[in-house]
Amino acid sequence: MSSPRKRRVFPFTAVIGQEEMKLALLLNVIDPRIGGVMIMGDRGTGKSTTIRALADLLPGIDVVVGDPYNSSPSDPDLQSSEVRLRMENGENLDLEKRQVPMVDLPLGATEDRLCGTIDIEKALSEGVRAFEPGLLAKANRGLLYVDEVNLLDDHLVDVLLDSAASGWNTVEREGVSVRHPARFVLIGSGNPEEGELRPQLLDRFGMSVEVRTVRDADQRVQVVDQRTAFDNDPEAFTNLVQPNQDNLQKKVIDAQEKLPDVSLDDDLRLRISAVCGELDVDGLRGDIVTNRAARALAAFEGRTEVAEEDVARVISCSLRHRLRKDPLEQVDSGDRVVKVFCNVFERSEDTDQKAFELALSE
Repeated sequence: MSSPRKRRVFPFTAVIGQEEMKLALLLNVIDPRIGGVMIMGDRGTGKSTTIRALADLLPGIDVVVGDPYNSSPSDPDLQSSEVRLRMENGENLDLEKRQVPMVDLPLGATEDRLCGTIDIEKALSEGVRAFEPGLLAKANRGLLYVDEVNLLDDHLVDVLLDSAASGWNTVEREGVSVRHPARFVLIGSGNPEEGELRPQLLDRFGMSVEVRTVRDADQRVQVVDQRTAFDNDPEAFTNLVQPNQDNLQKKVIDAQEKLPDVSLDDDLRLRISAVCGELDVDGLRGDIVTNRAARALAAFEGRTEVAEEDVARVISCSLRHRLRKDPLEQVDSGDRVVKVFCNVFERSEDTDQKAFELALSE
């Protein structure tokens, strides 16, 4: 008997279209070191729906009971200092299964709300370090979603990206310092009409995808019908697509286990770096992210060796947001990346364009 659902979330596998966005999200779940996803596009294109559906799709995680950081019972890098101390003392820890945390960061959030704060009054009166965990603590081992990230204060974006890159959050107030794990997949979304992120911040996101409003009438009707069916009877609709959900969840779990065994040969690595060099990409993040995304895609499709086609499918959304040098420029649509890729890999642009329209493999 399946456990009751805690919330009604539109199923991930029932989302129609937006294949590039769905694949980028799955690859980041398979390998969180890719560095998160920036999703830019029109309003009402299913960005928030798809991201919340992703959290609901993922398998539950084992956490230490009563720990505010979702500490892992086995990985020291995902444990709070209190849990590590208890384990070193030989204490048996009670565990529970929790759904992968999905944390929404509101635009009006303060730095204290994000990072946590230290109760100075309690620290002075009782002589104990009283730390109130913030949203970064809740997001550990999960997803942290920032809608309209382009409207968020730059210093908060810096804090988010630093924590996402390091996997730790450090809070220092009045001589008291607290450090806790904060490893999460950072997902940002926004509408370009409302402003762009600085190029320096865009570069810190692993992947960038564009979503556009569906223009095909038949597909629009299908989307409306799907949503109406879900709203009328969420349980029946979810049960109908549950086999697809289970299959995709198993595929993601298998990919996570297979990822360490996936290899990327020297020739492909050289050509990836050649593409980055020709595009004048600053730094090495573009090379690293493309390598990781290609390996994650190979694992997702059940292979232990990266193929040229894997690189073709991930290189555009791994590099296009890194081409913008001037804050007044728009993010490249990916055409420049496609052109240079085809030149370096000696492929035809016309026949290769479909490789960049990422599609989930069944």
